Amino acid sequence: MIAPVTIRVVLADDHQIFLNGLEHLLGSDRGFQVVARTTNGAEAVEAVARHAPDVLVVDLAMPVLDGIGAIRALKERGLSTRVVILTANVEDDEVLEAIRLGVRGVVLKEMAPQLLIDCIRTVHGGGQWLERHAVGRALERMLQRESGRAHLSLTDREAEIVRMVVEGLRNKDIADRLFISEGTVKMHLHRIYKKLEVDGRMELSRVARERGLL
Repeated sequence: MIAPVTIRVVLADDHQIFLNGLEHLLGSDRGFQVVARTTNGAEAVEAVARHAPDVLVVDLAMPVLDGIGAIRALKERGLSTRVVILTANVEDDEVLEAIRLGVRGVVLKEMAPQLLIDCIRTVHGGGQWLERHAVGRALERMLQRESGRAHLSLTDREAEIVRMVVEGLRNKDIADRLFISEGTVKMHLHRIYKKLEVDGRMELSRVARERGLL
């Protein structure tokens, strides 16, 4: 019989009462283990480096180093812990920057506690939990704005190739359909990757869907 997976979590929030509540919430579920709790972003980064947790739950508004700064520091240090933002307010620019930095979960503090638990489990499993009705129209506006920029930067041929990549077509299939050489397809893809700041086909497909480029 396979033992259930315990998700190891670091908590970061500068309000002690709220931090106590989070620890109690997760501690009451056998599926979680709180390995550290911190009250500022700098401590959160060090706790992640020390304990290598599965998930960091972090507030955005914290002293010393804010949540975005902490997430950026984790990325710069090559720490692979997945991140969930749990905060009272989310500004448009913060949402977009968090997503750019690889954040997979965003939950507002006003939401039901069970949603945080569901979010952590989803993110731990490799999924994404962006509470669109919680984050509100801010995320939609930012994604639409990014979509508009991407549409402006891509040529018609490049946009066509993006759609084919999302469909799962290989370079040869794309070349055959467009009556061009595979080398030309590769040249277009190189330009597309550079414009959209992605590293490969999988990330291109994800960004295309998120930004409405299909």
